Amino acid sequence: MPVLSGTRKFVAFRPLAIASGLLLAVATSGCGVLEDRSERYVNEKEGDSLELPEKADSSRFSQIMPVRQINSADASKMYPSDIPRPPDMTSEILEENYVVEELDNRVWLLVNDVPGRIWPAVTAYMNDQGLGVAHDNPQLGLLQSELANFSMRARELLELPSEPAEATAAEPKVVLQVRIAPGVRRKTTEIQVRKLTSQNPATEGAAWPDELISWRGVSEPTAEQLALQKRLLAGLGEFLKAREENKSFSRAASGMVAKPLVKLVSEGDKAQSIQMDLDYGRSWAEVNRSITESHIEVVDLNRSEGWLFVDARTAEERDPGWFSWFSDKEKARHTHTINLSDRDGRVQVTAEEAEGYAGDKRAEDLLTKLFDYLY
Repeated sequence: MPVLSGTRKFVAFRPLAIASGLLLAVATSGCGVLEDRSERYVNEKEGDSLELPEKADSSRFSQIMPVRQINSADASKMYPSDIPRPPDMTSEILEENYVVEELDNRVWLLVNDVPGRIWPAVTAYMNDQGLGVAHDNPQLGLLQSELANFSMRARELLELPSEPAEATAAEPKVVLQVRIAPGVRRKTTEIQVRKLTSQNPATEGAAWPDELISWRGVSEPTAEQLALQKRLLAGLGEFLKAREENKSFSRAASGMVAKPLVKLVSEGDKAQSIQMDLDYGRSWAEVNRSITESHIEVVDLNRSEGWLFVDARTAEERDPGWFSWFSDKEKARHTHTINLSDRDGRVQVTAEEAEGYAGDKRAEDLLTKLFDYLY
């Protein structure tokens, strides 16, 4: 039997048309093929609380991504389209002006304001707590209290016995010292505190405490001393927050902002390195913070050798285009290396492109981006 012209071609493509139709139906239906897991959040049972070892410091453990609380009475009203979004932790961090930070057995209060405005407020705090100010040096950023032994409020603040010793001479003399310095980041201030006693070896030979004690030379704090510093700084932060509308300015203390701690070194229009007037541990922590805040992924790192392998590709380079529908998220790739080296008491940060990387992100562009988040 003769076959009409064109009929054979139509029949040959019928399987392909059917397959395309099925694929389109699957893509549009979606929920009929893939499991809908959106209600698990509502129906999931609450797990057991985290149990810490007896000797663990509970203050060092907190929720990184808290889960929003749901009342049982309201859970039945929730549908997949109404699943609550997790809290925006970034907005909370940006709005927090007083943060107690800790690194390498050191702790400080980070304040989003210049030292000239913080100095009078800290002085007011010491007077309010019954400490007073016996010695100060705005150029060095040091405040030293009067003897805390003779003030009940100061004794309670510095965790001295509620009742002084019968013989005053038998009790060690105690003062509080506060150090105010420009922060690493632009227009910030870092505040440190420490409790000093006349039994401290660093104070021997001085007419104690009839002069301003040097900040250097005191050994690292014990666990108890570090806990006291955290508590004092947290209280100071609350005091400063309550006085935000009554800030005054100290012209003498404003001289502390003369020299930035982070500097971008360039030749012509190209960035060559970042110089940091900080110790290596603090520099490493600040560089890691800037990498995180600039949304650069770390592939590998080695602190002792001073390098970080990162994926610094641009958004256009990361975008797989239309084919992302049919593939998993691409893993981070080593495109650049960030190096830290200690030179003459300063830490130098450099960057270089990884072998085989042919993208648009140059090493000098990466340094400029890191500097924007560092300073």
